[in-house]
Amino acid sequence: MSLDVRNICIIAHVDHGKTTLVDHLLKQAGTYQSHEVIDERVMDSDDQERERGITISAKNASFRLGETKVNIVDTPGHADFGGEVERIMGMVDGAILLVDAAEGPLPQTRFVLDHAIKKGLRIVLCINKVDRPEVSGSDLVEQCINKVFDLFVELGASDEQCDFPIVYACARDGWCCDDSERVDDLVADPSGETLAPLFKHIMDMPAPTVDPDAKTFSMLISNLSYSDYLGALAIGRINTGSVKLNENIFRNGIDSNGAPVKQKFQVTKLLTFDGLKQSEAQELQAGDIGVIAGCDDFEIGDTLGHDGCDVIERIEVEAPTMRMIFSINSTPNSGKEGKTIQSRELRDRLLKEVRNNVALRLEDGDVGDQFYLLGRGELQFGIIIEKLRREGLEFMVGKPNVLIKKDENGNRTEPFERVTIDLPEVSSGEVTQMYQQRKGALVSYEALQMNSEVPRVKLIMEIPTRGILSTNSKFKTLTRGAGLISSEAIGYRSHQGEILHRQTGSLIADRVGKTTAYALFSIQQRGLLFVGEGVEMYEGMIIGENSKENDINVNACKPKKLTNVRSVSSDGITVLQGTKKMSLEQCIEWIDEDEWIEVTPKSIRLRKKVLPANERSVRRGDRIK
Repeated sequence: MSLDVRNICIIAHVDHGKTTLVDHLLKQAGTYQSHEVIDERVMDSDDQERERGITISAKNASFRLGETKVNIVDTPGHADFGGEVERIMGMVDGAILLVDAAEGPLPQTRFVLDHAIKKGLRIVLCINKVDRPEVSGSDLVEQCINKVFDLFVELGASDEQCDFPIVYACARDGWCCDDSERVDDLVADPSGETLAPLFKHIMDMPAPTVDPDAKTFSMLISNLSYSDYLGALAIGRINTGSVKLNENIFRNGIDSNGAPVKQKFQVTKLLTFDGLKQSEAQELQAGDIGVIAGCDDFEIGDTLGHDGCDVIERIEVEAPTMRMIFSINSTPNSGKEGKTIQSRELRDRLLKEVRNNVALRLEDGDVGDQFYLLGRGELQFGIIIEKLRREGLEFMVGKPNVLIKKDENGNRTEPFERVTIDLPEVSSGEVTQMYQQRKGALVSYEALQMNSEVPRVKLIMEIPTRGILSTNSKFKTLTRGAGLISSEAIGYRSHQGEILHRQTGSLIADRVGKTTAYALFSIQQRGLLFVGEGVEMYEGMIIGENSKENDINVNACKPKKLTNVRSVSSDGITVLQGTKKMSLEQCIEWIDEDEWIEVTPKSIRLRKKVLPANERSVRRGDRIK
């Protein structure tokens, strides 16, 4: 008996409402009992996802429409996690493309849609947030549909794919319609409306293509999980045949050198998705998405199957464009605030992260206790660092760098990105100047037609990836928090020469001790402080930013000499101007090539790679080469 199933995914740019829509799909399909209390964004189960308000990793869930089981995958919307999107495309046959009615298709929309079209997926366009004030009474929805259609054509979609159905939705309130004429009325009074039109389009999506005569089981591993009781878990869609509990099957993978590996194991547990939970199964059939346990060596891209099954082509994702160096903690504070780890343990932990994410790579550094993690962006690195930190580990990281290649003529090339910026018109000049100074070229300038008192514009720039690094904080400052920026990789181009990262130096502690208000009061005249009074320091620790380009070694623990001479009362009051508490992301943006970020469960500190003051130069020209 064949399984009636639909496998779909939700794809969109970050913050366009994917996870919120999935919440209401699950609720309205009857996945939860009436007495259950469900949090918002239930698919964002990771602590960092909830804190940051973004989806980081792809997740599976399911619901039932009558006798049909619908497996649904919520995918990340940020470009740094594009690898998550690329590897789940093989699990699904249809997609709901979610687009913000006011913002239209943005770079990540293009990136994900390109992969969906190439896979031949059936796509339903969902115009979300039609209740936004600037949408009412404007032609933004019509413009949005036209832009999406142009994007389909540009990406080479077939005639059938270009004839996509459209629904107009307010995912936050859980309703949609497929008649544009009703949108304004429903925004005013959505009582009784549901996502029924979208459910109908989901049922119209194609079922998985299954060969009923195929007896040999095969499944491509598209995702990994882990259970304290079951060990490693392989997640993927069953391509052919079926697999039963306790059956002996094979893992067809590759070793570190790329040579084929065939490993036999017994299936100890089969799981299938039931709502947000995983329920035990005795058998998994072709077309369904399931979970298999029984081997600790699963890797994404492996083919699981019976002896003699056809090995499915491994998942290929776009190569990393950046790398970041990780090292063991070698500061004098090592072991005081967390678990110190040896280089072998650090390498094994990073290797585990790489095995769970095909978009990452790991390379050994020039020194035995240092390793390069290759990935897509600063946000991706920041989330991995925070994850390790919350596990109680101590380590250090360096400045992220782009990967430079050479073309067939031996010339250096570097990755470029197309950046889309939506910002108030008053900030456009300063933002454009900032990116042009970093080798960016303005491609497009468009005034946005919005019902807003503050005129906004959309800029499109092509810029080296190096030019975007470390600009997030300055961009927020220039736009006063009102700017939106997103990017997509556009390949490698000629190297653009030096791009100045930071024009300021560092204020560096020259001895061990606790900071005093008296010492910091005089030091703050030199620049901006990162630490306050009573902070433990060590030689080589960075305590602030110098206003000039060179470094300064300072004594931040100098006490005020006590005498028996009476002074006026104001003489004893020391007023500090304030300190800048540096977050992990700000530290990643700020550091230079000769500096480390010391990461512990309790603290994030900045330090020089060479700690003793007499062994390093303070001149920028000597330390940055």
